[in-house]
Amino acid sequence: MATLLLTAVGTVFGGPLGGALGALIGQQVDSAIIGSRTVEGPRLKELTVQTSSYGSTLPRHYGRMRAAGTVIWSTELIEHREKQGGGKGKPSVTAYSYTASFAVALASRPIADIKRIWADGNLLRGAGGDLKAGGAMRLYTGHGDQPVDPLLAQAEGIAMCPAFRHSAYVVFEDLQRADFGNRLPSLTFEILADDADIPIALIAGDIVPDAVATGLDEQLSGFTIDRGTAGDVLATISAAIPLACSVRGDSLDIRLAESRLAAPPASLPLPAAASGSDRAGQQAHHATGISRRREPLPRARQIALRYYDPDRDYQPGLQRGRGRAEPGDLAVIDLPATLGAAQAMRLADRACRRTTRATETMQYRVTELDAGVAPGDIVRLPAEPGDWRVEQWEWQADGVTLDLVALAAAAPGSPAATDPGRINLPLDLTAAPTVIAAFELPWDGIGERDRPALFVAASAASAGWSGAALFAEQPGGTLVPLGATGRRRAVLGTTTTLLGSGSPLLVDRRNSVVVQLAGADLALVDATMAQLLQGANRALIDNEIVQFGSAQALGAGAWRLSQLLRGRAGSEWAIDGHRIGEPFVLLDDALVPLDPALLGDAALAGVVASGLGDTLPVTSPVHGACTTVQPLAPVHGTIATGATGDLTATWVRRSRGAWAWADLVDVPLNEQSEAWDIALGDPDQPTLRWRTTEAMIDIPASQIVALPSGTPRILSIRQIGSRALSHALSLPF
Repeated sequence: MATLLLTAVGTVFGGPLGGALGALIGQQVDSAIIGSRTVEGPRLKELTVQTSSYGSTLPRHYGRMRAAGTVIWSTELIEHREKQGGGKGKPSVTAYSYTASFAVALASRPIADIKRIWADGNLLRGAGGDLKAGGAMRLYTGHGDQPVDPLLAQAEGIAMCPAFRHSAYVVFEDLQRADFGNRLPSLTFEILADDADIPIALIAGDIVPDAVATGLDEQLSGFTIDRGTAGDVLATISAAIPLACSVRGDSLDIRLAESRLAAPPASLPLPAAASGSDRAGQQAHHATGISRRREPLPRARQIALRYYDPDRDYQPGLQRGRGRAEPGDLAVIDLPATLGAAQAMRLADRACRRTTRATETMQYRVTELDAGVAPGDIVRLPAEPGDWRVEQWEWQADGVTLDLVALAAAAPGSPAATDPGRINLPLDLTAAPTVIAAFELPWDGIGERDRPALFVAASAASAGWSGAALFAEQPGGTLVPLGATGRRRAVLGTTTTLLGSGSPLLVDRRNSVVVQLAGADLALVDATMAQLLQGANRALIDNEIVQFGSAQALGAGAWRLSQLLRGRAGSEWAIDGHRIGEPFVLLDDALVPLDPALLGDAALAGVVASGLGDTLPVTSPVHGACTTVQPLAPVHGTIATGATGDLTATWVRRSRGAWAWADLVDVPLNEQSEAWDIALGDPDQPTLRWRTTEAMIDIPASQIVALPSGTPRILSIRQIGSRALSHALSLPF
């Protein structure tokens, strides 16, 4: 078959000499099944790494394919330095990252688009067009009017920079290489060369422009040509989808070798007996003009087809047809085409029927040949059943000898059901915008008591979020790098209902609050009372720290929280005054600590985050600034009135970081000294004010009597800490 095909192709392009050379090559192709050489046409291969060799061939792609490219331009690695840390008692760390810009050529035929990109086997660009690493990408589809890339023009000079017209290529600018070991990764591209599946006729017409394609309606999802001549390409296709070529007039006719077209096959006349000697010097043995031969069984007992499977991210797939049961070899056809498993199984099954069973051939002599019959045509004989294909014919002195091959019988049934197999596909999640909340928490009693405990909770709506860079926005707009969030998403959101007032001394079973989490896949869990007492399910709602025992999923990322412990860690002052739309943050190990030395004054600074999914930076003020260093409000306040009208006020001190009240042991002071601020009257503009060094005060009756009329009868007691005043304990009298 390849002899016929390559003879015809060689005749069109090289005349008689080309036809002879094509026949020679075709004979070698036809003998491939018994161990001779194969056609040097396009080959299916494993997904190889990209190259940068000078003179490398740019392939032609059709339909949808996955292929590596050729690096045609690149910059050196660009080093980026970022200093982090270095605050009080902390070492500084200098982090280095690297970027590079480069261009990758994809095809010598215009393409429509590219979809996914894999870097070292991992997704670099998703189906939605989002890059999973920092940087920018530009695609040039390979048309004749494409412009010069601005980055290449700037680097090389406009006079020295070609536009690479008629070649599709991609330019990556400042691609982050941290995920690839700070080196250039091996890239493969999902190339959409055409908007739909392509018939073989399109490929044949593209590589042999003057050819006439007849009946080549077999659709391929994709095909690639990376080597070989036009004849080699057709021979490669013909191994799986048999083609027949013939010269008709001045053009090459290409059709399916086993195609039974709508018009009935031509009928040959009765055979004519030969006289004299037959061709090849043999004695005339055609008493009837017919010589039949049945070829021996081929060594191959089964045919397998290797192809690119789109259901397995274009990894090579293998389908075996139904062959003979006798011993023999397995022959594998490599077809560099994108096929579904069912189509590949059908082609493999047909190849088995063609090449694993004995072939019946015939030499048929006629005195006159119909001008419409040429090699590759299907004919019928007067006294022989079935259809026969004309392989070749030869003029002789006493007639025309036709070499005929019997067509395989129709398939006994549809091919066996098959599937592409399993593959662990990488997640392709679009990078979502960053959501952050910055805040300061009370001192936990472990670290430095006067070092602000600053944190950022960062998250996003989907798991496609890959983290964000953090910056401190100081007064005047100056940005100071704070590091990165990492890829783990914190559980945060906003309240959608009002959290009512409650008591910090009891389990709040009356109130509940509904929170809408940043992502629908984020989750909360229940906790027992024993777990709550061990610190489980701590959350920050605005400025109040609560714990919840029940988390009820309402769907779409909404959760109802109930069985609450209120005002935890000294935040009872924030129990009242809640509103709808307050930030909610689960206080777990997904929080990102911030360096207060880099952030500066938390009350004036803000935190800025920027990730791959953010079109604009995301900002957040620092909620609860100075909470770490602020003393706790005193408790258990009492006022006693003496016989003469004197007042004696007493209270109990609490201490930052001392959350466990041990029996018979007073809590530590955790301040430089004990000092109290006591105000009488309006807390904002008090009428009288005292300062003491112990948790009590005596107020003479004369001072009470001398108060102006209308003065509020309230004592506001605050502890004076090393860096801040506590919230007030209010004692009316």
